[in-house]
This record gives sequence, C-alpha cells and structure tokens, in this order.
Amino acid sequence: MDLNNTGESSVHSDSIMHSSSRRSISSYHSRTSAANSVREVNFGDLGSRAQTYGSKSAESEGFGTSRKEINDEDARLIYINDPAKTNEKYEFSSNSIRTSKYSIITFVPRNLFEQFHRVAYIYFLAIAILNQLPQLAVFGRGASILPLAFVLFVSAIKDAYEDWRRHRSDKVENSRLASVLVNGQFQMKQWKHIQVGEIIKVTSNQTLPCDIVLLSTSDSTGVAYVQTINLDGESNLKSRYAKQETLSVNPEKENIGGTIKCEKPNRNIYGFQANMEVDGKKMSLGPSNIILRGCELKNTDWVIGVAVYTGRETKAMLNSSGSPSKRSRLETQMNREIILLSLFLVALCTIVSTLFGVWLARHKSELNTLPYYRKKTYADGHEEDYNYSGWALEIFFTFLMSVIVFQIMIPISLYISMEIVRVGQAYFMIRDPNMYAENSHSRFQCRALNINEDLGQIKYVFSDKTGTLTENKMEFKCASIYGVDYSNEAASEQAEQVGYSVQVDGQALRPKMKVKADPELQRMAESGKETHEGRQIHDFFLALAACNTIVPILMDSDEPTVRLIDYQGESPDEQALVYAAAAYGFMLIERTSGHIVIDVQGERQRFDVLGLHEFDSDRKRMSVILGCPDKSVKVFAKGADTAMFGVINKSLNLDVISATEAHLHKYSSLGLRTLVIGMRELNGAEFEQWQSSYEAASTALLGRAAKLRRVASNVEKNLSTLGASGIEDKLQEGVPETIESLRLAGIKVWVLTGDKQETAISIGYSSKLVTSEMTQIIINSSSKESCRRRLQEALDLSRNRTMGSSPIALIIDGTSLVYVLDSELEEELFLLASDCAVVLCCRVAPLQKAGIVALIKNRTDDMTLAIGDGANDVSMIQVADVGVGISGQEGRQAVMASDFAMGQFRFLAPLLFVHGHWNYQRMGYMILYNFYRNAVFVFLLFWYTLFTDYTLTTAITDWSSMLYSVIYSSLPTIVVGILDKDLSRTTLLKYPQLYGAGQREECYNPKLFWITMIDTLWQSIVLYFIPLAAYWKTIVDGSSLGDLWTLAVVILVNLHLAMDIIRWNWIIHAVIWGSIIATIICVIIIDAIPILPGYWAVFHVMSTGPFWLCLLAVPIAAMIPRFIVKVSTQYFCPGDIQIAREAEKFGSWNIQGGGGGIEMIPTSNFLQRQ
Repeated sequence: MDLNNTGESSVHSDSIMHSSSRRSISSYHSRTSAANSVREVNFGDLGSRAQTYGSKSAESEGFGTSRKEINDEDARLIYINDPAKTNEKYEFSSNSIRTSKYSIITFVPRNLFEQFHRVAYIYFLAIAILNQLPQLAVFGRGASILPLAFVLFVSAIKDAYEDWRRHRSDKVENSRLASVLVNGQFQMKQWKHIQVGEIIKVTSNQTLPCDIVLLSTSDSTGVAYVQTINLDGESNLKSRYAKQETLSVNPEKENIGGTIKCEKPNRNIYGFQANMEVDGKKMSLGPSNIILRGCELKNTDWVIGVAVYTGRETKAMLNSSGSPSKRSRLETQMNREIILLSLFLVALCTIVSTLFGVWLARHKSELNTLPYYRKKTYADGHEEDYNYSGWALEIFFTFLMSVIVFQIMIPISLYISMEIVRVGQAYFMIRDPNMYAENSHSRFQCRALNINEDLGQIKYVFSDKTGTLTENKMEFKCASIYGVDYSNEAASEQAEQVGYSVQVDGQALRPKMKVKADPELQRMAESGKETHEGRQIHDFFLALAACNTIVPILMDSDEPTVRLIDYQGESPDEQALVYAAAAYGFMLIERTSGHIVIDVQGERQRFDVLGLHEFDSDRKRMSVILGCPDKSVKVFAKGADTAMFGVINKSLNLDVISATEAHLHKYSSLGLRTLVIGMRELNGAEFEQWQSSYEAASTALLGRAAKLRRVASNVEKNLSTLGASGIEDKLQEGVPETIESLRLAGIKVWVLTGDKQETAISIGYSSKLVTSEMTQIIINSSSKESCRRRLQEALDLSRNRTMGSSPIALIIDGTSLVYVLDSELEEELFLLASDCAVVLCCRVAPLQKAGIVALIKNRTDDMTLAIGDGANDVSMIQVADVGVGISGQEGRQAVMASDFAMGQFRFLAPLLFVHGHWNYQRMGYMILYNFYRNAVFVFLLFWYTLFTDYTLTTAITDWSSMLYSVIYSSLPTIVVGILDKDLSRTTLLKYPQLYGAGQREECYNPKLFWITMIDTLWQSIVLYFIPLAAYWKTIVDGSSLGDLWTLAVVILVNLHLAMDIIRWNWIIHAVIWGSIIATIICVIIIDAIPILPGYWAVFHVMSTGPFWLCLLAVPIAAMIPRFIVKVSTQYFCPGDIQIAREAEKFGSWNIQGGGGGIEMIPTSNFLQRQ
C-alpha cells in the first residue's frame, strides 16, 4: 500500500530573487503515487461524506480540514511568547496528557457502569436484589451475591492493572523536561507545564513535547530534519523549514512578538494551515513549518519554535484512539441462544408457579396447619396471623423465587470464561514462532481479544498489494530513455551490482546500496553529453537524482577510508531511483533547502533549488525547478503516466512518445511500477512569471491551496519526454502459496490496489491469484452508462456459463467504481462479483476500498477480513469484520487501526487455518458446554421442586449452588478452551479444505444447541431419579441427598467434557480430575461447619452402600445415549474433521473428503513448514 495523506497540497520554492519565505520540501511520496503512477489518492479526495465511497471530488470530513480556508470561527489566535494573553480569552489545553481512564475516586462507579453494559450482569444483579427481600429469600443473602461479585471483581482487577500501567506511563511522559523561554532565558520545564504561545528550544535527538511552529534552526537556511517513527512508524528523515523572516531571531537577545492564526486542532497529521505575523510581516504557514509532538530532531543541532497545540489537542494525541470495538460472530449468535434459555427459564418458572397455584387451590382448607403454607401460627402460646399474602400474590412470589433458584440457566460464568480463554488463545498466537518475522523482528500482535474465533470463519479476504503482497522494497530494473528500451534480457544477464564512488577530502563516498546496472546504458552515461543520446541520458539521470526530496546521510563503514551515503526519504520508490542514478554516475551528495550537490561522472556540480512543486492527488506528479551550473533554468517533472502525458508537448518527437508508451505497457505487464520523466527549459520571462505567480499565491490569505496548485500546473506544461523508469516491487516470500491455500479453503481473495491495470494483472498471475484458465472480465468505463452496459454484459456472460466452465476473474478500476458505488449499480456489481473466483480492483482510492468491503459485508452473512500495511488501508481494515495490519515499510497507521498485526502476508495461512480453526472449534464447544453444564443443574433443581410441593427449597446447599459455576466446574472448560486441539498444525496447513468447518458453522449452530438441550434433559432425568430411587423411603434426609446430587453432577459434567477432549496433556488431566477432588473437599468442608445447614450430611450419606453405586451408575446411564450417537455419527457419516483425525491417528491419507464431499488436495510443502 502507499501512504497518501497529502493534507495541504503546496508548492515549495526557494527563490533566488525573493527570499521572503522558505517553502516545504517534504517528500511527496509519503502521500503519492508509488513509482508507478498508481498510488491511491489521499483521504481528502475521497468523498463529500465519509460514507460516500464512490465519490472522489470533494474533501472527506476527517482529513480535509487543512485544505479549508481559515475563518475567525474556525481559528485560534496565538500570541507569540505571551502565553498569558494567549490563554486569557480561551484557556487552551495544558500539555499534560492522560491516557488513563480512571482515577481513585471514579474507578468504582465508572468501572461498574462499564461492566453493567452487559445485559446479563444487570439480570444477575436483579436476581441478587430480589433474593435480599424476605418474601423471596431462597439462598443466603451473601451467597446469592457471590457469583456476580466474583466476576465483577476479576474484571475490575484486570481493568485496574491496565489503568495503573497507563497512569505510570502518563506520569513518566508528563515529567519529562524541555527548554522553555522564561523571562528572556531558556529554562528547563516539565512537559505538563508548557502552555500554548510559549517559545521552546529542542536540541538534537530530543523528542518534541508539543506541536510547534518553527521560528529558527541551527541551519542557516532554516531546514530541520525530524524522524516521525513515534508518530506514524516511519524511520526515514523528513525535512521541516523555518520561515526566512524569522531565521535570524534570537529570543534570548531580543524580544520577539507577533501572532499566529491557525486552524483549530484536528487529526490530520499531514496538514496544517496558518498565517503568522511577526514585526508587521505577514506570512503563510503550511505542514512543512510545523513539527508534531513525538517527532525526534535528527541531524540538526537545535530548533526554536512556538507551541501551537498542547496536550490532548496535539495531532498525535488526537490520533491515539484505538481501533473500533467489534463483537465476534459467535458471541452475536450466542445471544440468540441466551434468549432461548431465558424463555426456557420463564417456562420453568411458569410451570412451577402454575402448578403451585393449582396445589394451593386444592389444599385451601389445609393451609392453617400445613408446614410452609400455614395461614396461622401458634407460637408463644397464642394464635397469630401468619405472613400469607393471598393466592394471587403467593403465585407471583413463587414465580420470582423460581427465577432466583433457576438463575444459572443464564451462565454468568460464561462471560468471564470467554475472556480468560481469549487471553490464553492470544498468548499462544503471540508466542507462535511460525508467525515471527525475522526480517523486521516483529511478533504477531493481538490487538482485539474479543474476535479471536472470527478468524475461523472468514469467507472473503480483501488485500492491499504494495507492501502487503509485495515487499515494498523497490529495485530499479529498467528504463526507457528517449524511446530506447534498456531492459533487454541479454543486458540483464550481463548486469552487475554497481557501487559508484567519488573521492571527497581523501575519503571515498559510495552509496549504501548497490544497483544492477545495464553495461550499455552505463557506457553511454559515462560518455557525457557529446551526442544527442548522451544529453538525453544525462538529463534523464539528472532528473532522477534531483527531482525528489531524498536527504543524503553520511555513515561510517568498516573501512576507515570509505564512508557510505544512506539516502533517507519517505518513499522507497524515490530511494530506488536515487540509488539507480548514483550507480550510473549521478550521485546526490548534499541537499539543503536552497541547493543540491550532485557528482556527475566525477565532477561535483551545484544546482540551486529554485522551486519544488510537491505531489498532490489532483496533479499526480511532482516537479523541481533547478538553476543549473550553465546558468539555465530547467523544470524536471515525474509522475503517473496518465498525468504526465497530459502535460507533454505531443507535437515534439511523436515517435519517442509512442515508443515510451509501448515500453510503459511492457513494464506494467511485467509487474513493474512505472514513472514518466519529463523536462523543459524556462526562459527568463517564464521563470519570472512563475515566480511572481508563486509569491502571490503563497501569500494569499484566501484560496491559497488552490492557487498554489494552479501555479504548479501552469509551469508543468509543454514538457519534452525524457523517458520512463521501471521499478520492481518483489512479492513477499510465500505469497503465491498462501493465496493458493486460501482459495483451496474456499476463501475468496480480492486485491484492492492503486496500481495501474496491467501491473495489477501481472501481480495477479505471479501470486497465483489469476491463472491462465480463468476468463477475464475487465471493466474500465469512463461513464455511468458504459459502466452499466459493461456490467450487464458481464452478468449475462456469467449466467450463461455451463457446468465445468472456466472460473471468472473480474478486473475493475477506480473510475468505474466511482459510478458503481453508492448507486443502483452496486447490486449488479455484487451479483457479478459473487460469481467470480477472483476480483482485482485497480486504481482505487482508500474510501473506495472501504466501499468494496461494505458491498460484501452489507449483502451477505459471510465473514470478511481486510489486510493492509498503510494509511490508505485503514478505512477498509475498520469496515471489515476482521482487520489485519502488516507492520511493514509504510508506518504503523494500519497496525494501530487493526485487530491483529503481523509481519508478513504469508502468516495469514497459519493465522486462519491453525489458530483461527482452533479458536473457533474451542469457543464453539465451550459455549455449548457451558449451556449444558448450567442447564443440567437447573433441571436437577426443577425436578426436586416438583417433588417437594413447589416449596422452592433446595436439597443442595446455598454455597454449593453458588460455587458450582465458579469453582466446581469452570476451570476445566477454560483450560480445554485454551489447550485442546482437534487436529495438528501440520494437517490443518496441509489440507486447507478443513477450514470449511468454520465457514459452515459446524461447531456452533442451532441444530447443535437443540441436540445439546435434549441430551441435557435426558442427563438431568438420570441424575435426579437414580439417587431418588436408590434412597426412596429411607432415613437419608434431603441435605444428604443434595450432597450426593452435587457430587454426581460435577462428576457427570467433567466426564462429559472428558469424552470430547481430543488431545490430552497433564494440565487437562489435572484440571478435570482436580475439579472433582476439589468439589469433594468443598462439600466436606461446608458440611463440617456447624452453623451452616446440612451439618455432617455428606458423612451420613457416604456411609451408605447406594452412595457409591449411584456415583458410578449416574454418569454411565446419563452418557450412554450420547456415546451411541457419537460413535454412530463418526462411523456412518463422518465429517471432514473426523476423517482427518482418523488419518492422523492411523497415518493413512488416502481420502477423498468427508461429510462435506470435499476432495482433500494437499498444499505445497512451503505452507506445511510454517
């Protein structure tokens, strides 16, 4: 992907005649067209509304702010070096930051408020409150609160620990020191005390404490270099500039005053617009004049600036919000079953209360003397009315008491269990050595713990290309210069790694990277400008060396007499072009804001940088105006082919233009990224006209951005063609194998890129996304009607296919998507894309990417995953069900917005096929098991209620009832949810078809729920009636029988779990059998406390013979039907998972699929090695 946030598009100039302002020379490629005419446009060009995915003309809400003109309502006024007056009318934010959520005072109420957003917690709170009422008290008042209190306490401890870490980090950050001008001298001051309007001095390698506008720097030209790795993850240096009018200011020696009128705080880190007035001089400010909080000053001794945004209003803090909260598909489906269980609960309570009403009516005459229900009491020797509320109220109270008794039908422990299991699953994903990127030393990151299981149900993968499928490490491969193609195979075979070097002050300087150079082209470049071809080659490589914003940095090497030049820039494309120019003898040695020094074939030449027109998404090109050593003034331009051919003078050298176009098509077909280079010489009048126009535009208070773009367009015209470049962006390791395995798994892969059509198709072939057997449908219409017609033709072709026809690959460009998205054509595109095996979208903008994801997400129930590596992928990552960020060459914007982050695209295979499959299988089973575990206990209480005249007294002690879900049976399901594996990693990677189990929802669906509930009903009947029959008409009391039921149900549910465990280990053994032992110990301890009901009951029942027989008979009888159904299903109609498990066990893989009828085709050995 390519980073394209242009913010304020500006034209930068350093005039040799006017020195009133220093323009930004910040790299255009951080927001441009990657060396191939195809980088996506910036957020500001994507639509008038954020949700309008198809439009590309207006500004987006989030990133268009800096392009709008400043009016008094939308501006803040800052008095330089006068913070008191600055904050007099409007008190701006202090520089203290706070990322923590709670304070000591607000922690308890706010944390409880957030936790009770879960409706289930409110339900259990209501139950606990009802149990406190004397008329409804069933359990002990303390025992009834315990489960909810335990869950709330555990969550609160976790939240408190996380917030304590944030508090500690905030304290360290706010206590850092900065040099601030106080009473005419710079003094050290804590960051948190810095105010808007104060003047700050930052020295080399220090971090900026707030957003500052530059006043002066240690460099005489006003340039400063910063590293923004803390802001956007990019390690390359970026240049920022102080205005010429303030360069000589020394705040310690002279009083400085003035005002800055700037836009209000906003999130756009690439845009800034302001006007500054100092000593009566007005000047305009742009993004090149501001340094943001978190940047580090590099290669510059010091800078002085004035604070304009502080604390939470800095751009870094405004962009620090996390990724949007997402809920897993499984949890959403679980809510459906929670509602059903609630209806079950209501039904059970209704049955009990109704039967109680009938019983109460039948025994109306006996109520004066019956225990529990008598109307009168004769205590203390005299008759009194008993607390009897009447027939109707007694039925109502019985209903509420039933809700209290049967409350665990809704499993409160399930929520905390799911959180713990997800943390455990995330731990093993993070620690997986097979998802560790050695080249970037980056581990897998799990940034959203609540959607782990969604990784096992993905149906669509939407991927960026540059930096996601490719390495985003550019290598110069070939060039077309003045119509001559220097890319023939023979020359490529003879090409060698060339490291050009020059001698400076007794030391050799050479580029840090070597480039393969074409011998013929190198020979002609060295021949000089004697011939016409030589002059063209000279100008071509001069353009590559000069038309950029690369900063050469000197580095020491292993050899004391050799120093290396590291070309730092915001774009890998520009770096590749400058290294290529150096290999052919055009070595960029020095860059300042006013000039550059290039060693041309051993001769050092100085070129004055008279102006640099930055790339913007309207022009899609950049240009530089150079004052050459021969006193001529030339404009060099490079950009996308579509943009450059529109400004090239086609009346000159038509054959050269035609040849260049043919070469461009050839390069694109090879998957290379292309740029067109042009040039023209400016005469004195043209230069003066440009300069006066530029000065007027740059000082304009209204419409400045548009005027600057217009000035740039006026000078970039009537260019002559110098040639074109071809840069290779290699596929990452394992990409073809990964895409092939995704397709075998039934996952549809869509590639969304800003590259041109030919490049996208070529990458599609090399990545095995597109094959020669596919029928290609290409839609690149220039109007809505032609787009409608082409879609209809494609739909007819798709519908008329016969069985066995070749699959369809759809290729559609961004222009066509403008007419399709947010229009009636969306449905037609959806129908067509649904029939296609592959979809390639080229030249798409960021919000168009999001629109394409939304097209599928809003019309199907299929799970979507979006994966990308940079800022223009953020929108689609956030729209998709699952967002994956690649921590690559383009910063950390995608990573910060993602749910999961990893180092390379190939890790998608183990992430989905291994961890996704395991997570889904474990979580699906755990939810069903929790439903079963709680329901079987509730049915046990229900049967007892029916046999005790609906008194709603329970044989099981209050504490055992409360501890059942918390201690007796919760730990085994958590451990199994983290550790159990139905299939090995090797098998899951070898046979991607097994991933279909999650897509078909085989581990959790309504059918499995109802089967589980039927099995639960049978097991509860066996559990209740076998002990009841064994002790019928004996002297064993209810408490003793309750202890037997408690032990029997815990043994039963743990053996039920054990029957389904696939891969045992010592931890699982310990928790399964340990839970049973712990239950026995707890029951003995509870019954050994004299003040609790049922004192010594367990010892009494354990001394009887039927006790041990019941503990053996209940699990066997309860699980016989389940065992029979399970064996029969696996033997007569096994699924793919069961077949694979048997093949693993017996070592035989001669299988042709299972219940799903899927042919098991193994993948390449590459994926199996992951």
